[in-house]
Amino acid sequence: MLGEVLGVERRRRWSDDEKLEILLEVGVGGASVTQVAQRYELTRSQIYGWRRDLRKKGLWSPDRGAVFLPVDFGAMSEPAQSPTPSRPVLVELRLANGRCLRFDSSMDGEALTRLIRAVDAA
Repeated sequence: MLGEVLGVERRRRWSDDEKLEILLEVGVGGASVTQVAQRYELTRSQIYGWRRDLRKKGLWSPDRGAVFLPVDFGAMSEPAQSPTPSRPVLVELRLANGRCLRFDSSMDGEALTRLIRAVDAA
């Protein structure tokens, strides 16, 4: 029996830098993993595998690109009274060490600062 291979078989090699560039496109302009994978003719599982492999190498972090800005609580003035009282909101803060804090937006600034420092030092 004679076999025939149809189509072109290709195996591409991607450097870690190229993988990082592709991974960073996920989420830009709302691009999903599927859309980025299609753009580069990859599978979603390749994208997820690259994330896992680069995370093991210390080259990828889910918080990559996160920017933290200082907040001056002392500069805040009293807001005008609104007709309906505002309800506290749940805030999530991701620290550089990978830990995550969830707290109520009505939490005292000094207490929050002490809590962040304690968790960060632990």
